[in-house]
Amino acid sequence: MKYARLWAAAAAVMMMFSGYSCGKDEMTSSDVTDSAVTEADETTTKNDPKKSDSSGTDKKDDDDKTTTTKADGKSDSKTTTTTKAGEKKSDTTTAAKSSNSSGGSSSNNNSSQGNSSNNNSSQGSSGNEGGSGEEAKEYTAEITLGGSPKVNGSGVTVSGSVVTITSGGDYLFTGSVDNGQIRVNTGASEEKVTVVLNGVNITNSGAPAIFIEEAKRCTIKPKDGSVNYVSSDVEKKGVQDTGTIFSNDTIRLKGNGELNITATSSHGINADDDVIIESGTYNIDSRKSGIIANDDVTINDGSLNVKGGTNGIKSKGTININGGYTVVSGGTKEEKSSLYSGSTFSYTGGYLYAAGNKVSVPTHTDIPYIVADIGETVGAGSSVELFLNGNSVITMNPHNDFRCVMMLSPEVSSGSSFGISVNGESKEFTVSGKENSFSLK
Repeated sequence: MKYARLWAAAAAVMMMFSGYSCGKDEMTSSDVTDSAVTEADETTTKNDPKKSDSSGTDKKDDDDKTTTTKADGKSDSKTTTTTKAGEKKSDTTTAAKSSNSSGGSSSNNNSSQGNSSNNNSSQGSSGNEGGSGEEAKEYTAEITLGGSPKVNGSGVTVSGSVVTITSGGDYLFTGSVDNGQIRVNTGASEEKVTVVLNGVNITNSGAPAIFIEEAKRCTIKPKDGSVNYVSSDVEKKGVQDTGTIFSNDTIRLKGNGELNITATSSHGINADDDVIIESGTYNIDSRKSGIIANDDVTINDGSLNVKGGTNGIKSKGTININGGYTVVSGGTKEEKSSLYSGSTFSYTGGYLYAAGNKVSVPTHTDIPYIVADIGETVGAGSSVELFLNGNSVITMNPHNDFRCVMMLSPEVSSGSSFGISVNGESKEFTVSGKENSFSLK
């Protein structure tokens, strides 16, 4: 009897342990992961919005846009996300996939899907511009160019194929048009206008392709990764507003896209005030000056390739070269220059290589400059190669006749070796001091 009781007690204990083990086996490893990740996700969303942001920004779109997702700190267990206007639907889908791959619960996935309706409502006139870490922003209007331009937004008027910006804001342009124009006229307003070009092709036979009629603060911005074309056949004589891009006020160019400017009868860029290049790639081919300003021309950064029929770059005021990479040819007539300054010429950095009949030299610089006088006119298309300390730095094929070449580089210093080869004939010189004018004859 005693042994029977002992056996019964032992059997009861074994049944208890057997039940606990079965319960553990029924909860699969994936269930444990799902539960744990769901709790962690909810805690992270409520307590650390930055981590929520990273789940929505795993991917950037092709334009290098920045998408920001904020977390709603409500006290309930649901996760609510608010997406800024202009975020692409694909970004929200990415966030949903990220949750699933982390083992997130189906309720979180549904919440992410629900936000896609918000994204759809924010399409239209709200796009993103930026790149380089810029915050996403809404466009005041998005315009598709053509014979009958399409406008989604406000702040513009349309007359035929001419689109006029009438108030401050950011305006996105796409599409192609013959005899069309982007015009900016905000009156005396100090509001900033940004004209964003995203794959446009504008031609105009009798007026500027882009005309800044009146705008105190106007920027033309080739959108990140885009290639754009503007051209004009407007005559210089008898027409006040001459140039493929003409501005009555200061004009600023910046961006990480490309803009190709062709002026078959006049100037490439013409401003009654200043021309300021902040960034971007600009290829200018013009019958007259490539860039001309009534006041100052400033290059802070960017890449420029200028082919001027008369002057390459001309400023009636000052020229300021502070950065960037610029190659200029122009100045076929005796009085014309590849680079001309009517006042002072300041050089603080960046690379500039110029070939033409004449050239203005820096009046303010801490870095030695180099000018090489070939001594005779060399035909257009000839090969010119420049060397610094034995290394080739550039090979140029100026599109016009030329007789002098200038080199500005932060790598030049007193004692540097400078070499030049014209159509295979080479000479070498030693840099001494700031002013270096060498003669090949």
